[in-house]
Amino acid sequence: ALLVLILAVFIAAFILLVVGAIYFDFSNSEIPLGVDQPVKLRIVHSILIGTAVLGKILEKLGLCSQLGFTRYMRRGKKLGEDPKLFMKDLQFGKVPVRIYQPRAPSAGRRRGVLYFHGGGWMFGSINAYETVCRYIARESESVVVSVEYRLAPEHTYPAQYEDCLTATTHFMKTAEDYGVDPAHIIISGDSAGGNLAAAVCQTLVSRPDLPKVHAQILIYPCLQAIDFDLPSYQQNCGVPILFRERMAFYVLQYLKGDASFLEDVLEGSHMPVDVKLKFRKWLSADNILKEFKVRGYKPKVPIECSNEVYEAVKKFCEPAFSPLLAEDAVVRQLPESFILTCEYDVLRDDALLYKKRLEDGGVPVTWYHIENGFHGIISLFDNGRLSFPAGKKGLDNIVNFLRSL
Repeated sequence: ALLVLILAVFIAAFILLVVGAIYFDFSNSEIPLGVDQPVKLRIVHSILIGTAVLGKILEKLGLCSQLGFTRYMRRGKKLGEDPKLFMKDLQFGKVPVRIYQPRAPSAGRRRGVLYFHGGGWMFGSINAYETVCRYIARESESVVVSVEYRLAPEHTYPAQYEDCLTATTHFMKTAEDYGVDPAHIIISGDSAGGNLAAAVCQTLVSRPDLPKVHAQILIYPCLQAIDFDLPSYQQNCGVPILFRERMAFYVLQYLKGDASFLEDVLEGSHMPVDVKLKFRKWLSADNILKEFKVRGYKPKVPIECSNEVYEAVKKFCEPAFSPLLAEDAVVRQLPESFILTCEYDVLRDDALLYKKRLEDGGVPVTWYHIENGFHGIISLFDNGRLSFPAGKKGLDNIVNFLRSL
Protein backbone atom coordinates (compact mmCIF):
# COMPACT_ATOMS: atom_id res chain seq x y z
CA ALA A 1 0.00 0.00 0.00
CA LEU A 2 2.88 2.36 0.83
CA LEU A 3 4.48 1.66 -2.55
CA VAL A 4 1.21 2.46 -4.34
CA LEU A 5 0.92 5.70 -2.36
CA ILE A 6 4.50 6.73 -3.23
CA LEU A 7 3.85 5.93 -6.89
CA ALA A 8 0.62 7.95 -6.85
CA VAL A 9 2.41 10.91 -5.28
CA PHE A 10 5.18 10.67 -7.89
CA ILE A 11 2.66 10.56 -10.77
CA ALA A 12 0.71 13.48 -9.31
CA ALA A 13 3.93 15.48 -8.91
CA PHE A 14 4.90 14.70 -12.49
CA ILE A 15 1.49 15.83 -13.79
CA LEU A 16 1.79 19.04 -11.76
CA LEU A 17 5.24 19.55 -13.25
CA VAL A 18 3.91 19.20 -16.80
CA VAL A 19 0.97 21.51 -16.10
CA GLY A 20 3.30 24.00 -14.43
CA ALA A 21 5.66 23.92 -17.41
CA ILE A 22 2.81 24.58 -19.84
CA TYR A 23 1.48 27.41 -17.64
CA PHE A 24 4.97 28.93 -17.42
CA ASP A 25 5.29 28.64 -21.20
CA PHE A 26 2.00 30.43 -21.83
CA SER A 27 2.60 33.17 -19.26
CA ASN A 28 6.24 33.93 -20.13
CA SER A 29 6.35 33.50 -23.88
CA GLU A 30 4.74 34.95 -26.95
CA ILE A 31 4.19 33.00 -30.15
CA PRO A 32 3.43 35.45 -32.98
CA LEU A 33 0.61 34.71 -35.40
CA GLY A 34 2.99 34.49 -38.36
CA VAL A 35 5.20 31.73 -36.98
CA ASP A 36 5.38 28.29 -38.66
CA GLN A 37 3.32 25.59 -36.87
CA PRO A 38 2.58 27.62 -33.68
CA VAL A 39 1.02 24.69 -31.78
CA LYS A 40 4.05 22.49 -32.46
CA LEU A 41 6.37 25.28 -31.32
CA ARG A 42 4.36 25.58 -28.10
CA ILE A 43 4.76 21.82 -27.50
CA VAL A 44 8.51 21.87 -28.24
CA HIS A 45 9.00 24.78 -25.87
CA SER A 46 6.91 23.14 -23.13
CA ILE A 47 9.09 20.02 -23.39
CA LEU A 48 12.25 22.15 -23.03
CA ILE A 49 10.79 24.02 -20.03
CA GLY A 50 9.61 20.76 -18.45
CA THR A 51 13.09 19.26 -18.84
CA ALA A 52 14.68 22.29 -17.16
CA VAL A 53 12.17 22.22 -14.27
CA LEU A 54 12.60 18.48 -13.73
CA GLY A 55 16.38 18.97 -13.78
CA LYS A 56 16.06 21.64 -11.09
CA ILE A 57 13.96 19.30 -8.92
CA LEU A 58 16.52 16.49 -9.30
CA GLU A 59 19.30 18.95 -8.42
CA LYS A 60 17.44 20.01 -5.25
CA LEU A 61 17.08 16.33 -4.33
CA GLY A 62 20.84 15.92 -4.77
CA LEU A 63 20.46 13.33 -7.54
CA CYS A 64 22.21 15.22 -10.35
CA SER A 65 22.91 18.74 -11.59
CA GLN A 66 20.30 20.56 -13.64
CA LEU A 67 22.92 21.23 -16.32
CA GLY A 68 23.95 17.56 -16.49
CA PHE A 69 20.33 16.38 -16.69
CA THR A 70 19.43 18.91 -19.40
CA ARG A 71 22.48 17.93 -21.45
CA TYR A 72 21.57 14.26 -21.05
CA MET A 73 18.02 14.88 -22.26
CA ARG A 74 19.23 16.92 -25.24
CA ARG A 75 22.21 14.73 -26.09
CA GLY A 76 20.63 13.00 -29.09
CA LYS A 77 21.88 9.59 -30.12
CA LYS A 78 24.13 8.16 -32.77
CA LEU A 79 21.89 6.77 -35.47
CA GLY A 80 22.44 3.46 -37.25
CA GLU A 81 24.19 2.84 -40.54
CA ASP A 82 23.34 5.05 -43.50
CA PRO A 83 23.18 3.37 -46.93
CA LYS A 84 24.59 6.49 -48.60
CA LEU A 85 27.29 7.50 -46.09
CA PHE A 86 30.45 6.23 -44.42
CA MET A 87 30.76 7.63 -40.88
CA LYS A 88 33.69 7.59 -38.52
CA ASP A 89 34.53 9.19 -35.16
CA LEU A 90 38.04 10.66 -35.12
CA GLN A 91 40.19 13.19 -33.30
CA PHE A 92 41.53 16.25 -35.10
CA GLY A 93 44.30 17.38 -32.80
CA LYS A 94 42.67 16.62 -29.46
CA VAL A 95 39.20 17.61 -30.68
CA PRO A 96 36.61 14.84 -31.27
CA VAL A 97 34.92 14.98 -34.68
CA ARG A 98 32.56 12.82 -36.70
CA ILE A 99 33.17 12.63 -40.42
CA TYR A 100 30.43 11.84 -42.96
CA GLN A 101 31.61 10.70 -46.41
CA PRO A 102 29.30 9.87 -49.34
CA ARG A 103 29.64 6.20 -50.37
CA ALA A 104 29.00 6.89 -54.06
CA PRO A 105 32.16 7.17 -56.17
CA SER A 106 33.16 10.69 -57.20
CA ALA A 107 34.86 11.79 -60.42
CA GLY A 108 37.11 14.16 -58.46
CA ARG A 109 37.73 15.41 -54.98
CA ARG A 110 34.65 16.57 -53.08
CA ARG A 111 33.95 19.77 -51.21
CA GLY A 112 34.43 19.60 -47.44
CA VAL A 113 32.06 21.17 -44.90
CA LEU A 114 33.01 21.82 -41.28
CA TYR A 115 29.92 22.09 -39.06
CA PHE A 116 29.93 23.71 -35.60
CA HIS A 117 26.74 22.91 -33.69
CA GLY A 118 24.55 25.36 -31.77
CA GLY A 119 23.47 25.24 -28.13
CA GLY A 120 24.54 28.50 -26.49
CA TRP A 121 28.14 27.23 -26.11
CA MET A 122 26.72 25.12 -23.21
CA PHE A 123 24.65 22.44 -24.93
CA GLY A 124 24.65 20.47 -28.17
CA SER A 125 26.80 17.62 -29.41
CA ILE A 126 27.78 15.62 -32.47
CA ASN A 127 24.92 13.20 -31.72
CA ALA A 128 22.35 16.00 -31.37
CA TYR A 129 23.23 17.17 -34.90
CA GLU A 130 23.39 13.74 -36.56
CA THR A 131 20.26 14.31 -38.64
CA VAL A 132 21.34 17.75 -39.87
CA CYS A 133 24.89 16.68 -40.78
CA ARG A 134 23.76 13.48 -42.50
CA TYR A 135 21.25 15.43 -44.57
CA ILE A 136 23.86 18.00 -45.66
CA ALA A 137 26.38 15.27 -46.56
CA ARG A 138 23.83 13.17 -48.49
CA GLU A 139 22.00 15.92 -50.34
CA SER A 140 25.01 18.11 -51.22
CA GLU A 141 27.33 15.12 -51.83
CA SER A 142 29.92 16.73 -49.56
CA VAL A 143 32.25 15.39 -46.88
CA VAL A 144 30.96 16.84 -43.60
CA VAL A 145 33.01 17.13 -40.41
CA SER A 146 30.95 17.73 -37.26
CA VAL A 147 33.01 19.16 -34.39
CA GLU A 148 32.58 18.28 -30.70
CA TYR A 149 34.03 21.39 -29.06
CA ARG A 150 34.28 21.84 -25.29
CA LEU A 151 31.30 23.41 -23.50
CA ALA A 152 30.71 26.18 -20.96
CA PRO A 153 30.60 26.74 -18.04
CA GLU A 154 33.31 24.10 -17.44
CA HIS A 155 35.30 25.55 -20.33
CA THR A 156 35.06 29.26 -21.06
CA TYR A 157 36.08 31.55 -23.92
CA PRO A 158 38.20 31.03 -25.95
CA ALA A 159 38.14 27.21 -25.48
CA GLN A 160 35.23 26.62 -27.90
CA TYR A 161 36.73 28.91 -30.53
CA GLU A 162 40.16 27.29 -30.13
CA ASP A 163 38.71 23.78 -30.54
CA CYS A 164 36.92 24.79 -33.74
CA LEU A 165 40.06 26.48 -35.07
CA THR A 166 42.16 23.40 -34.23
CA ALA A 167 39.72 21.04 -35.98
CA THR A 168 39.52 23.34 -39.02
CA THR A 169 43.27 23.74 -39.51
CA HIS A 170 43.79 19.99 -39.06
CA PHE A 171 41.15 19.25 -41.70
CA MET A 172 42.63 21.79 -44.11
CA LYS A 173 46.04 20.16 -43.83
CA THR A 174 44.71 16.60 -44.24
CA ALA A 175 41.71 17.21 -46.54
CA GLU A 176 43.05 15.04 -49.35
CA ASP A 177 43.15 12.03 -47.00
CA TYR A 178 39.34 12.22 -46.95
CA GLY A 179 38.87 12.78 -50.67
CA VAL A 180 38.36 16.52 -50.21
CA ASP A 181 39.72 19.33 -52.38
CA PRO A 182 41.58 21.67 -49.95
CA ALA A 183 40.51 24.64 -52.10
CA HIS A 184 36.83 23.79 -51.55
CA ILE A 185 36.42 23.82 -47.77
CA ILE A 186 33.34 25.54 -46.32
CA ILE A 187 32.99 26.56 -42.66
CA SER A 188 29.47 26.51 -41.22
CA GLY A 189 27.50 26.57 -38.00
CA ASP A 190 24.21 27.55 -36.41
CA SER A 191 23.54 29.91 -33.49
CA ALA A 192 26.58 29.69 -31.15
CA GLY A 193 28.16 27.52 -33.85
CA GLY A 194 27.55 30.34 -36.33
CA ASN A 195 29.46 32.63 -34.00
CA LEU A 196 32.36 30.16 -33.95
CA ALA A 197 32.26 29.72 -37.74
CA ALA A 198 32.43 33.49 -38.32
CA ALA A 199 35.29 33.87 -35.82
CA VAL A 200 37.31 31.00 -37.32
CA CYS A 201 36.82 32.37 -40.85
CA GLN A 202 38.13 35.77 -39.76
CA THR A 203 41.18 34.22 -38.11
CA LEU A 204 42.06 32.18 -41.21
CA VAL A 205 42.23 35.35 -43.32
CA SER A 206 45.70 35.89 -41.82
CA ARG A 207 46.93 32.31 -42.34
CA PRO A 208 48.78 32.25 -45.70
CA ASP A 209 50.16 28.80 -44.79
CA LEU A 210 46.66 27.30 -45.24
CA PRO A 211 44.30 27.07 -48.23
CA LYS A 212 41.79 29.91 -48.47
CA VAL A 213 38.36 29.13 -47.04
CA HIS A 214 36.02 28.65 -49.99
CA ALA A 215 32.81 29.86 -48.29
CA GLN A 216 31.10 30.35 -44.94
CA ILE A 217 27.55 29.41 -43.95
CA LEU A 218 26.12 31.26 -40.95
CA ILE A 219 22.76 30.02 -39.69
CA TYR A 220 21.06 32.52 -37.33
CA PRO A 221 24.45 33.33 -35.75
CA CYS A 222 25.13 35.29 -32.55
CA LEU A 223 27.69 37.89 -33.64
CA GLN A 224 27.91 40.43 -30.82
CA ALA A 225 27.29 40.88 -27.09
CA ILE A 226 27.28 44.69 -26.90
CA ASP A 227 23.68 45.59 -27.77
CA PHE A 228 20.71 43.53 -26.57
CA ASP A 229 18.21 46.20 -27.64
CA LEU A 230 18.33 45.89 -31.42
CA PRO A 231 14.87 45.71 -33.08
CA SER A 232 14.91 41.89 -33.21
CA TYR A 233 15.72 41.68 -29.49
CA GLN A 234 12.83 44.01 -28.67
CA GLN A 235 10.33 42.36 -31.03
CA ASN A 236 11.16 38.74 -30.18
CA CYS A 237 12.24 38.98 -26.52
CA GLY A 238 9.71 36.33 -25.44
CA VAL A 239 9.53 34.18 -28.59
CA PRO A 240 10.59 30.53 -28.09
CA ILE A 241 12.93 28.89 -28.16
CA LEU A 242 15.46 31.65 -27.46
CA PHE A 243 14.45 34.48 -25.14
CA ARG A 244 16.37 37.76 -24.93
CA GLU A 245 17.32 37.11 -21.29
CA ARG A 246 18.52 33.60 -22.14
CA MET A 247 20.81 34.91 -24.87
CA ALA A 248 22.46 37.30 -22.40
CA PHE A 249 22.81 34.39 -19.96
CA TYR A 250 24.55 32.28 -22.62
CA VAL A 251 27.11 34.91 -23.62
CA LEU A 252 28.05 35.41 -19.96
CA GLN A 253 28.42 31.67 -19.39
CA TYR A 254 30.60 31.45 -22.50
CA LEU A 255 32.74 34.39 -21.40
CA LYS A 256 33.31 33.58 -17.74
CA GLY A 257 31.32 30.53 -16.65
CA ASP A 258 28.67 32.34 -14.60
CA ALA A 259 25.80 34.78 -15.13
CA SER A 260 26.84 37.57 -12.77
CA PHE A 261 26.17 41.01 -14.29
CA LEU A 262 23.19 39.61 -16.22
CA GLU A 263 21.02 42.63 -15.36
CA ASP A 264 23.79 45.02 -16.43
CA VAL A 265 24.06 43.28 -19.80
CA LEU A 266 20.29 43.34 -20.33
CA GLU A 267 19.96 47.04 -19.51
CA GLY A 268 23.01 47.91 -21.60
CA SER A 269 25.10 49.25 -18.72
CA HIS A 270 27.94 46.75 -19.25
CA MET A 271 29.67 48.87 -21.90
CA PRO A 272 30.89 52.49 -21.59
CA VAL A 273 29.19 54.98 -23.90
CA ASP A 274 32.47 55.72 -25.72
CA VAL A 275 32.89 52.01 -26.55
CA LYS A 276 29.35 51.87 -27.96
CA LEU A 277 30.03 54.98 -30.02
CA LYS A 278 33.25 53.43 -31.35
CA PHE A 279 31.31 50.46 -32.75
CA ARG A 280 28.23 52.43 -33.81
CA LYS A 281 29.26 52.50 -37.48
CA TRP A 282 28.84 48.70 -37.54
CA LEU A 283 26.43 48.05 -34.68
CA SER A 284 23.40 50.31 -34.98
CA ALA A 285 19.70 49.94 -35.68
CA ASP A 286 20.22 52.70 -38.27
CA ASN A 287 21.89 50.05 -40.46
CA ILE A 288 18.80 47.82 -40.41
CA LEU A 289 16.12 48.22 -43.09
CA LYS A 290 12.83 49.87 -42.04
CA GLU A 291 10.86 46.75 -42.94
CA PHE A 292 12.47 45.00 -39.95
CA LYS A 293 11.32 47.72 -37.55
CA VAL A 294 7.60 47.75 -38.39
CA ARG A 295 6.77 45.24 -35.64
CA GLY A 296 8.09 47.77 -33.14
CA TYR A 297 11.35 49.40 -32.12
CA LYS A 298 12.16 52.01 -29.50
CA PRO A 299 15.74 53.38 -29.50
CA LYS A 300 17.35 53.19 -26.08
CA VAL A 301 19.28 56.07 -24.54
CA PRO A 302 22.86 54.96 -23.71
CA ILE A 303 23.58 54.71 -19.98
CA GLU A 304 26.87 54.74 -18.12
CA CYS A 305 28.44 51.60 -16.72
CA SER A 306 30.71 50.88 -13.79
CA ASN A 307 34.38 50.04 -14.33
CA GLU A 308 33.90 46.80 -12.40
CA VAL A 309 31.30 45.50 -14.85
CA TYR A 310 33.23 46.61 -17.94
CA GLU A 311 36.46 45.02 -16.69
CA ALA A 312 34.59 41.73 -16.21
CA VAL A 313 33.08 41.67 -19.71
CA LYS A 314 35.40 43.75 -21.90
CA LYS A 315 36.41 40.66 -23.89
CA PHE A 316 32.93 40.95 -25.46
CA CYS A 317 34.66 43.50 -27.71
CA GLU A 318 37.16 41.02 -29.14
CA PRO A 319 36.31 39.96 -32.71
CA ALA A 320 36.88 36.31 -31.77
CA PHE A 321 33.94 36.73 -29.37
CA SER A 322 31.92 39.29 -31.38
CA PRO A 323 32.79 38.79 -35.08
CA LEU A 324 30.54 41.71 -36.08
CA LEU A 325 33.20 44.02 -34.59
CA ALA A 326 36.08 42.89 -36.84
CA GLU A 327 38.03 45.56 -38.71
CA ASP A 328 37.07 46.39 -42.31
CA ALA A 329 40.44 45.08 -43.54
CA VAL A 330 39.51 41.62 -42.23
CA VAL A 331 35.88 41.66 -43.41
CA ARG A 332 36.93 42.57 -46.98
CA GLN A 333 38.99 39.37 -47.20
CA LEU A 334 36.23 36.99 -46.11
CA PRO A 335 34.96 34.29 -48.50
CA GLU A 336 31.63 34.06 -50.29
CA SER A 337 28.92 33.79 -47.65
CA PHE A 338 25.50 32.27 -47.07
CA ILE A 339 23.47 33.80 -44.24
CA LEU A 340 20.19 32.40 -42.94
CA THR A 341 17.91 34.49 -40.72
CA CYS A 342 14.51 33.96 -39.09
CA GLU A 343 11.95 36.72 -38.63
CA TYR A 344 10.95 35.65 -35.11
CA ASP A 345 14.47 35.36 -33.67
CA VAL A 346 16.31 37.69 -31.28
CA LEU A 347 19.50 37.09 -33.31
CA ARG A 348 17.99 38.16 -36.64
CA ASP A 349 19.58 41.62 -36.59
CA ASP A 350 23.07 40.36 -35.67
CA ALA A 351 23.04 38.51 -38.98
CA LEU A 352 21.47 41.40 -40.93
CA LEU A 353 24.16 43.79 -39.67
CA TYR A 354 26.91 41.32 -40.62
CA LYS A 355 25.31 40.81 -44.03
CA LYS A 356 25.55 44.57 -44.60
CA ARG A 357 29.19 44.63 -43.49
CA LEU A 358 30.08 41.79 -45.85
CA GLU A 359 28.27 43.41 -48.78
CA ASP A 360 29.86 46.80 -48.03
CA GLY A 361 33.22 45.02 -48.09
CA GLY A 362 32.54 43.53 -51.53
CA VAL A 363 31.93 39.97 -50.30
CA PRO A 364 29.26 38.03 -52.29
CA VAL A 365 26.38 37.13 -49.96
CA THR A 366 23.47 34.74 -50.50
CA TRP A 367 20.76 35.53 -47.96
CA TYR A 368 17.79 33.34 -47.10
CA HIS A 369 15.20 34.76 -44.71
CA ILE A 370 12.60 32.43 -43.19
CA GLU A 371 9.61 34.77 -42.88
CA ASN A 372 7.76 32.40 -40.52
CA GLY A 373 10.87 31.02 -38.82
CA PHE A 374 12.09 31.03 -35.22
CA HIS A 375 15.47 30.35 -33.64
CA GLY A 376 16.50 26.70 -33.87
CA ILE A 377 14.07 25.76 -36.65
CA ILE A 378 16.75 24.09 -38.83
CA SER A 379 17.42 21.47 -36.13
CA LEU A 380 13.71 20.60 -36.14
CA PHE A 381 13.43 19.96 -39.89
CA ASP A 382 13.03 16.20 -39.33
CA ASN A 383 11.75 15.80 -35.78
CA GLY A 384 8.96 13.26 -36.23
CA ARG A 385 5.54 14.73 -35.51
CA LEU A 386 7.21 17.89 -34.24
CA SER A 387 8.87 18.71 -37.58
CA PHE A 388 8.73 22.15 -39.19
CA PRO A 389 8.43 22.46 -43.00
CA ALA A 390 10.01 25.94 -42.94
CA GLY A 391 13.12 24.40 -41.36
CA LYS A 392 13.33 21.86 -44.19
CA LYS A 393 13.10 24.67 -46.77
CA GLY A 394 15.90 26.51 -45.00
CA LEU A 395 18.13 23.44 -44.98
CA ASP A 396 17.39 22.79 -48.65
CA ASN A 397 18.52 26.34 -49.44
CA ILE A 398 21.80 25.62 -47.65
CA VAL A 399 22.22 22.43 -49.68
CA ASN A 400 21.50 24.31 -52.92
CA PHE A 401 24.12 26.92 -52.01
CA LEU A 402 26.69 24.17 -51.40
CA ARG A 403 25.90 22.48 -54.70
CA SER A 404 26.35 25.81 -56.50
CA LEU A 405 29.92 26.26 -55.23
